[in-house]
Amino acid sequence: MSYLDNVRVFVRVVELGTLSAAGRDQRVTPAVASNRIKELERHMGVRLFNRTTRKLTPTEHGRVFYDGAVKILEAVNEAENAIADLSHNPKGALKITAPLGIGRRLIASGIPEFHDKYPDIEVRLRLSDHNVDILSEGVDVAFKLGILEDSNLRMRGIMNCERVVCGAPAYFEKRGVPQTPDELIADKHDCLLLRYPGSKEYFWTLQTPEGVRKLEVTGPYDSDDGDVLTQWALDGRGIINKPLFEVKSYINTGELVPILASTPPLGVQLAAIYPHKRFQDPKVRLMIDYMAERCQRLIGKMLA
Repeated sequence: MSYLDNVRVFVRVVELGTLSAAGRDQRVTPAVASNRIKELERHMGVRLFNRTTRKLTPTEHGRVFYDGAVKILEAVNEAENAIADLSHNPKGALKITAPLGIGRRLIASGIPEFHDKYPDIEVRLRLSDHNVDILSEGVDVAFKLGILEDSNLRMRGIMNCERVVCGAPAYFEKRGVPQTPDELIADKHDCLLLRYPGSKEYFWTLQTPEGVRKLEVTGPYDSDDGDVLTQWALDGRGIINKPLFEVKSYINTGELVPILASTPPLGVQLAAIYPHKRFQDPKVRLMIDYMAERCQRLIGKMLA
């Protein structure tokens, strides 16, 4: 087995806590991950982990080796990136994430074309509306709709995205059309919310003549999938607050009707977010450049 592969598995076991999680991250079985750890321990003649039925925790030797192993892998990555820059032949794996909505519409369909252009780059795409911990999960690039909150990360803005509050005609016929933000609360309108552990969308932020207002709207049910919310709205089950490009086609056909035009939601920024240490990786730069141009072009068509 490659010594560096063994070290990579070791580092991810320390960071993720289990052989199964580290194996998934490195695309090997738990048995292979276990064998790589055992080979490292035989090589160094010390135990690197204390083992329990649920978790592996590093021993004192393991903690010392982890600090050095991270530096070794970073040095190897930097050297490989420098060679790739000089040779114009980037190689290796690239782990990216995106929310389900923009991931399906904008990102996933572009991966095969990106791979055609750069066949030596292996792309691992994960789509989720949940909050992904970029650093602990080893993500190279995350495409997000929102605001950068972690100072340990870098952000490249792609475009500002207008949001819209809307619902189906059937819902408004039954419940009436709210004319002001206050009516959303006072009339207890069914607002469909994106919610999951760590979610920030427990309120809607609207722009009013008095300034930005946060409204603690409520509804009878919520989901961790933004496309599910859109479908519920189309079925007349409530009101949604979505990026305009995601629902513009339904507004054009009259299936959804925008409301509160004089107090629109605060827009969000579509951005690429990545760890500081990934900045010099040519694979990361190529992916961001490619997806930025693609997203701008496709969103422009959706809004036309």
